[in-house]
Amino acid sequence: MPARPELTRPADAAIAAAMSRTLTALAALLQVLGDGEHTLNLVAERTDDTFVRAQADLSISTAPLRLAVLDEDDYCALRTLLVFALEGSTVRSAVLIATTATELHPRACGWTVRNGWLHPMDTAELQQAVIPCPGVPAVRREVYDASVLPRITDTDEEGPRV
Repeated sequence: MPARPELTRPADAAIAAAMSRTLTALAALLQVLGDGEHTLNLVAERTDDTFVRAQADLSISTAPLRLAVLDEDDYCALRTLLVFALEGSTVRSAVLIATTATELHPRACGWTVRNGWLHPMDTAELQQAVIPCPGVPAVRREVYDASVLPRITDTDEEGPRV
């Protein structure tokens, strides 16, 4: 018997549906974050008891409309991890935190993955998540309430796994 449970590959239809939700979620997320320099961190606990992390840095401008991704591979890894988090069969839990660079202190807001979508985190829970570890040099982040991301569903989409 293996020490860890094995991951079962999700069905192609479930992955395709989660990919569609991911694109919708990222579009909504970029819209609510607005202009500025942002870092997205996604941490997921897989069903085999391992943790996976992805991070992407981006710059958004609305006048003129522009999205610049610092590293395409990092963004692709974050997007892929979000697909599997939203699909849900191989991920037990996941948290996405967006940090925006500001003059005095960076600002952070966050979402948890539940029922195949991103839901705003409670600010007290988020505050605990962004506190630097003791003895580790890190910048203090001010937390704020994350926006509710509108969920547009495709009628042909397979329902999310719980």
